[in-house]
Amino acid sequence: MSETRAWTKVAELGEIPEEGALGIETDDETPIVLVRNEGEIFALRDVCSHAEVRLSEGEVEDGTIECWLHGSCFDLRSGASINPPATQPVPTYDVKIDGDDVLVSLDEKNS
Repeated sequence: MSETRAWTKVAELGEIPEEGALGIETDDETPIVLVRNEGEIFALRDVCSHAEVRLSEGEVEDGTIECWLHGSCFDLRSGASINPPATQPVPTYDVKIDGDDVLVSLDEKNS
């Protein structure tokens, strides 16, 4: 039996900058950062697990997003913290593209 998943439109593809990030909030006020890296779109919780600032204001490079405040980097696929001071991952979300629409499943893949 296949799992039924709820998908929410959160943006249009053109709104996400190349090798950059777009911070959005869902209808239930979940902060999400959408990241375009090497042609793929990723979705993570838009809150650094160390300092609780927006990751969407950081730099995207080599499959990571860097927190602008203290420099912690997070893996775009897993949300894992790559370097201190952050030691905890950030939640990630599944993404699907439907035409120009970017859809996210708000079920966290990790916590």
